[in-house]
Amino acid sequence: MASTDASADDTLDLHLPAEFIALYGSAGNDPGTGGEGLLGRVADWGPAETPVGVFHLAPVDLDRDLPLITRWMNDPAVAAYWELTGPPSVTEDHVRAQLTGDGRSVPCLGLLDGAPMSYWEIYRADLDPLARYCPVRPQDTGLHLLIGEDADRGQGLGTVLIRAVTDLVLSSRPACTRLLAEPDVRNAPSVAAFRAAGYRYAAEVDLPGKRAALMVRERAPRT
Repeated sequence: MASTDASADDTLDLHLPAEFIALYGSAGNDPGTGGEGLLGRVADWGPAETPVGVFHLAPVDLDRDLPLITRWMNDPAVAAYWELTGPPSVTEDHVRAQLTGDGRSVPCLGLLDGAPMSYWEIYRADLDPLARYCPVRPQDTGLHLLIGEDADRGQGLGTVLIRAVTDLVLSSRPACTRLLAEPDVRNAPSVAAFRAAGYRYAAEVDLPGKRAALMVRERAPRT
């Protein structure tokens, strides 16, 4: 697999499609919209070269992205775990709460070769309610994600993208020593994708509304 470190030489010359630059190339300065929040400037992470194409995280713009994210949230395969079915206002409330916060959680579209195909929430696990239910370290970073289209599921794509985003976090946030994820224990494909991406199944944790599989990826020690 090619390096996904944003500072690596093989990512510096990646060229994004013009359509991507037009739609997703700029980001605001507010926390939660790619600005300097508690996670840094997520809009500047990447692009990352992966075996399946060039991947980039684009912080959500509600005016642009709400219809697409709402459609994904109403897909039964997604709704079973995200529980955000309903009119656009349901998704809007969920995403806007992050965009208007202090930047501890940044909602993003995942774009593959310029096309939006996944939704991500990158969050400070040490500042999240998750910290009430399991031990966390300062600067721990958490991941939530969904693959938007049925045709993209079940092919190992989730594993590739989790690896890419994990590498982006670790290269962009030097103070972060671990990444965490907490998929529902019933969501076997998600748990398997995190395992295959190098996460270990650390524990089962009772969270509000679900029993979660706590998945942990440690930063490799320097040699």
